[in-house]
Amino acid sequence: MKGWPGEPEMEYDKVMSEGKASDAEGQSVTDVLFDFGNVLVKWDPQPVMTPRYSQELVDAFLDNDISGFYDASDAMDAGGTEAEVIADVRARYGEPWVSMLEYYFANFEDSLVGPIPGARVLVNDLKAAGIGVWGLSNWAVELFGPAKKQYPILSSLDDSVVSGYVKLRKPHTDIFEYAVERFGVDRRHCLFVDDKAMNVVGANQAGIRALRFSDAVKLRETLVGMGVPIPAVQH
Repeated sequence: MKGWPGEPEMEYDKVMSEGKASDAEGQSVTDVLFDFGNVLVKWDPQPVMTPRYSQELVDAFLDNDISGFYDASDAMDAGGTEAEVIADVRARYGEPWVSMLEYYFANFEDSLVGPIPGARVLVNDLKAAGIGVWGLSNWAVELFGPAKKQYPILSSLDDSVVSGYVKLRKPHTDIFEYAVERFGVDRRHCLFVDDKAMNVVGANQAGIRALRFSDAVKLRETLVGMGVPIPAVQH
């Protein structure tokens, strides 16, 4: 199975306010919480693997049922160490998957293939408008340092909660609860932005409106439509 296990069907670029988040519907937005991967920075494991492995083998490696790749990523994001995760994959899946995972970790920086177009300007426009900008991302401790060095936008937010450091992970409600308390924000006036539908669901369960991200221009248009005082896209 390609992609993250448990990912539900969901539209992109639509503000979701279901369940507990229904109390926030129609409220103004004073704070935006950003996921990092594929929202601020493009993440793609394919370019890491193709210099050393055939496309057929890469496709199999990125099939969670075959290699456990996404389970391993989740375990790292939840605070597991690289050594622990590699040992688990070795025991459960063996070769060649454990060697491929070790290679992926060693060359992780090649999975960060560039900034999301328009994200930096959007963040800066939000800050200039007095809107709080925060990070809430699943990311392994051992892999986050190189990402921060490559992409200053990850350090430009008002504050961030990164799952590996706090040993809590989206889509579970407890990391959203931790984040709103740490940031000192009112969840009714927040919008959470993530590329994964499961995390949008998790935010709604914590009483936070959320949007499944596709690109920064559409997010800007959505925020303007919600009354956020940032420059609109000119037509």
